[in-house]
Amino acid sequence: MTTMTTGTTTTTSTTPTEEATTAPTPLARATALGPRIAAHASRHDADGTFVAEAYDELRAAGLLRAAVPVELGGDGATIRELTALQRELGHHCGSTALASAMHQHVVAFTAWRYRRGLPGAEATLRRIAEEQILLVSTGGGDYTHPHGEAVKVDGGYRVTGRKRFASQSEQGAVMSTMFCFDDPAQGRRVLNMAVPFVSEGVTVADNWDTLGMRGTASNDIDLVDVFVPEEKVLANRPWGVLDPPLQVISSIAFPIVTGAYLGVAEAAYEAAVAAAARRSDDPLVQRQVGVMRARLQVAAWALDGALALVGDDPSPSYDTVLAVMAAKSEVARAGIEVCDLAMEVAGGPAFFRGSVIERCYRDVRAAKFHPFTPEDTLVALGRDALGIEA
Repeated sequence: MTTMTTGTTTTTSTTPTEEATTAPTPLARATALGPRIAAHASRHDADGTFVAEAYDELRAAGLLRAAVPVELGGDGATIRELTALQRELGHHCGSTALASAMHQHVVAFTAWRYRRGLPGAEATLRRIAEEQILLVSTGGGDYTHPHGEAVKVDGGYRVTGRKRFASQSEQGAVMSTMFCFDDPAQGRRVLNMAVPFVSEGVTVADNWDTLGMRGTASNDIDLVDVFVPEEKVLANRPWGVLDPPLQVISSIAFPIVTGAYLGVAEAAYEAAVAAAARRSDDPLVQRQVGVMRARLQVAAWALDGALALVGDDPSPSYDTVLAVMAAKSEVARAGIEVCDLAMEVAGGPAFFRGSVIERCYRDVRAAKFHPFTPEDTLVALGRDALGIEA
């Protein structure tokens, strides 16, 4: 820091390094903008429209580049910090938290690739830092058995298929997606690809009309004979297998996604506690609030434990994936129970559309649809304990 005195005026200049050190963290910025995104949450939920104002706020706060490494123009946020960021957004608007989590985890994995010098990663991260473009993931609907087919052509592939649950599709710039490819030598394969939305043959369907998370614009995307150049194929993996690259993706993505759902459940809890003030001397209400608090505490501990195993720069590990999935399952089950109890505690007013609790009650149920589902998680844990190959 440099101090200059001219006459009776003293000015202090701060070096760029000091500015970076003293700038508000992504979590602090999310907390500050939270009430502004909350103001639009109910309307977008009622209309089933994309939370566009929230994304304006995220861009203005630089949060879409939070996971970009500092040297490339971002915050260099860790997986734990991104999870906390999405959890905070979930306190204000579940749709914003979940939709932007899909962007954040793809950026975080791209940063993981950048640290290993893998092709295309730096260029993508620089675009995110400079333009705050949105990356759209189709991995939740694809995972180990993706939909659609790739055919080899000169210079790349032609791909055709329908992708479901593509959050933020209304504003997406590039989708991180997968297609099946029948390789004459290797057999059935999965190709991970980066496909720009402006590519000829890409169409976003207007079909997102759901119980909850209605503001995420998680529309289907149709790809018909879309050309993908060879350099946009980021991985060639075995079909139907949770292989090492997908283990890393899972270890990065699902804590961040889970943070959004934990934030939604916490929002319902806080609203219920506020509503319960008028009946705070009722032992039943006291017990119900106690159950909610205990379930959220244990769920948070589960997520923290998984994050500790994942670390800042995970290596492929099926054990880590199982820990992440166990934590996600705990948050899903606890979140649904907490939102159910929150509605009971708050009573009739919580049953009306527009109630924070009513919206959380619907939003949190989407937690069960991400791979692994809670039941699939129990099967996977049991198979692993019994020494059955994954």
